[in-house]
Amino acid sequence: MFLRELTHPVTDLKGIGRRAAESYSRMGITTFFNLAVHLPRTYEDRSRRRPFAEGHDGSQVVTVAAVTAHQRVRFKGGYALKVVMQDESGTAALLCFGRNFLQNTLRIGEKFYLCGQGKFQYGELQISSFETAPWHEDADPPPEFSRIIPFYPLSGSLTQKMVRRHVAALMRSSLKHLQNELPQSIMEASSLMPIAEALKEVHFPSSLDEAEQARRSLAYTELFYLHLVIRRRALKRREVHRKPVQYPGTLMNRVIDSLPFELTEGQKRSISEILHDLGQERPMARLLQGDVGSGKTLTALAAASVVIEAGRQAAFMVPTELLARQHAEEAAKILEPHGVRLALLHGGLPRRERNLLLDSLASGQIDLLIGTHALFSNDVEFTDLGLVIIDEQHRFGVMQRISIGEKGTYPDMLYMTATPIPRTLTMTIFGDLDISTIDTMPPGRKPVITHLASQKSRERVYKAVMAEFNRGRQAYFVYPRIEQGEQSGLKDARGMHEYLSQKIFPGVPAGLIHSQVPQEEKEQTMDAFKRGSIVYLAATSVIEVGVHVENATCMVIEHAERFGLSALHQLRGRVGRGKDQAYAFLIYSDDLTDQGKRRLKIMKETTDGFRIAEEDLNIRGPGDIAGTRQAGFIQFSFADLVRDIQLLKETLQAVLRILTDDPGLLKNEHSVLREVLEKAPPFKEELIDQ
Repeated sequence: MFLRELTHPVTDLKGIGRRAAESYSRMGITTFFNLAVHLPRTYEDRSRRRPFAEGHDGSQVVTVAAVTAHQRVRFKGGYALKVVMQDESGTAALLCFGRNFLQNTLRIGEKFYLCGQGKFQYGELQISSFETAPWHEDADPPPEFSRIIPFYPLSGSLTQKMVRRHVAALMRSSLKHLQNELPQSIMEASSLMPIAEALKEVHFPSSLDEAEQARRSLAYTELFYLHLVIRRRALKRREVHRKPVQYPGTLMNRVIDSLPFELTEGQKRSISEILHDLGQERPMARLLQGDVGSGKTLTALAAASVVIEAGRQAAFMVPTELLARQHAEEAAKILEPHGVRLALLHGGLPRRERNLLLDSLASGQIDLLIGTHALFSNDVEFTDLGLVIIDEQHRFGVMQRISIGEKGTYPDMLYMTATPIPRTLTMTIFGDLDISTIDTMPPGRKPVITHLASQKSRERVYKAVMAEFNRGRQAYFVYPRIEQGEQSGLKDARGMHEYLSQKIFPGVPAGLIHSQVPQEEKEQTMDAFKRGSIVYLAATSVIEVGVHVENATCMVIEHAERFGLSALHQLRGRVGRGKDQAYAFLIYSDDLTDQGKRRLKIMKETTDGFRIAEEDLNIRGPGDIAGTRQAGFIQFSFADLVRDIQLLKETLQAVLRILTDDPGLLKNEHSVLREVLEKAPPFKEELIDQ
């Protein structure tokens, strides 16, 4: 059987009772498969003796030593046991904090196997974290003192010894019967271990090199099937043929000529690539990526005008009503003077207005429909949907993206993201999409100057913001919470709105925006902010997407370390939309971690969204960036898209060779590839974007 067919509950393993099963369940481990891919977080090499003398520099010791004395040391107002031991190289003191009962186990005069890591201080080697086992002259050492030992993530009542014992039982009962999931020709060409051997070596390695080779073999299999499923999807799309349409582009040219500015080179190049796709026999599937404020929306509207001129309809889907309204306003200014009929559809639309809108849409009286998730509704019908534009595509579930495309007959699909996608991910998640990149910003834009400030420096930040207010500018203040909760150390939008308006900026008009504010009130607040009658907003990250106010020059983010890099970059992109110099103040907490320092340092050093995206991938992993975590798509057990970049390339080439040179491997009834995809697919094919 294949690895993913190990669906027996973990309770079928001897030794796993109710408490252990509950503890495993907290980590998502409920089946044999889950336990098999529960990898060690690290290893300790105990295969070689390391006496006390080698531990003075803080290295691990693995030795046999005799107990020579019991002593007491002061500890928390009482005493702790100190066990003095001696091996052939010297002595060490075991500090048994909270384990005084070891006096009855580690008896004077007896020898024990000992493993631990200590520190030389107060004139002696002291070891406070250790493992021991009785030594017998004629017996082999226990496995945990003679080989490489795995250390696993734990939960609840589980201990390392328990998990090792359970995994070993699983190996004996099931893993040795596993069938390889790749054809032998691929395994030999890439020097891969058989799957049963690889699992054994990754859990209980004979050497650290073997452990890495085992992980590589298992990761290869995961990445191979990831590429295979995505590339098969791409091939299926390419099998769709339609009658090519000649788009004159006259309307688009009129729209572009009427703009008060010239398009950037990145916009011109992207429009050219989109126009090429629109005229092909197969439907377009293109990702348009560009940094915050690079002009993606205008590029998409230009593409929509081409389709509309040919008598077809376009749909423009966005994740929030706030963003939908902003896009509708922008589209109205650009397209309506040229006769384009557009409408805005969102969940809060009154029933009568909604029905009238849907009737107009179905009868072809609406050329461009802009909306939120409401576009998914079954009653939304188009006359001839030719182009679907999905903004901030990673905020939608994959199946949602698919369903909107099904409202037309093979419509062209244009996905947009202001979160630049690292090249690593474009090879994988978006491997079946063509990609256009707007890598130039509109002329006159100044990079946002970013300052890092500690909690103690907040007053200086407020003074800097007040100086901008005096120049007639506006600001955002962003907080990680709506209101105060159990974590009293975190500042919240509601509390700080009150504090700022009463203590810091009395008399300066302020607004409050967060997800719990009623939609009508939210719209009124944003309209007032755009008009300038509200000078600053206290908000949550709800303003991350879609707020465009050129006069806003200050972005203050409290507890900045609690936001991901991409979120910080998006928030910072809300300012600097005009020609005035803009500033971002990232206020960090006193207990900033090393990772938090690294994240904020990147934000200070660069405004390059692509570099930030690469760092975000390194820190957070791929799921959040690609919008696939919600679909359960990227849940690798062995592979790492950052560390395994070379393996990504190897597996991609292997898949392309098969699809090009040996497609029979996927059709032959004896093919392992076909069996795996049918019986135990590593990824759910229906979740992959069409």
